[in-house]
Amino acid sequence: MQTRWLSADEQRAWRAYRRMSLLADAAIARDLSRESGLSMPDYQVLSALSEAEDRRRRLSELAASMQWSASRLSHHVSRMEQRGLVIRADCDSDGRGAFVVLTPAGYSAIEQAAPGHVASVRRHLIDLLTAEQLAALTELGERVIDHFGEQRPAFPLAPTNSANR
Repeated sequence: MQTRWLSADEQRAWRAYRRMSLLADAAIARDLSRESGLSMPDYQVLSALSEAEDRRRRLSELAASMQWSASRLSHHVSRMEQRGLVIRADCDSDGRGAFVVLTPAGYSAIEQAAPGHVASVRRHLIDLLTAEQLAALTELGERVIDHFGEQRPAFPLAPTNSANR
């Protein structure tokens, strides 16, 4: 098989994307940890649960959405359980399955962390871009998401409460 090497422009784009992603993710994660005591995986779990019907999701579905193995997420959920942020519940329709359920303390944690997290996302990404650049970033991101066959999440136009990001 013949390798199609990246041109100079393609390599520049790839490296810019990789570095941008690394720097923005790290800065946002640092801000989140410093301001709320939550890790980015904590926030991802709490956010997904806060937006789910009945504030619960199957562990396997949550792991897939985070691109984690079920085992890795299960260990992380155990640590979150010890902090009172989530609990596990049996799945009545599948004896092997389990739900991860947001506790009131977990909901309070995401509700308190969300404003600072949004401010960090704005500071380290959104507010650096023009409206045209933001539209281009959205279009590019959705094209790549489509390539992987993932369903695009439906986002509200404006938060309905402070826990929505």
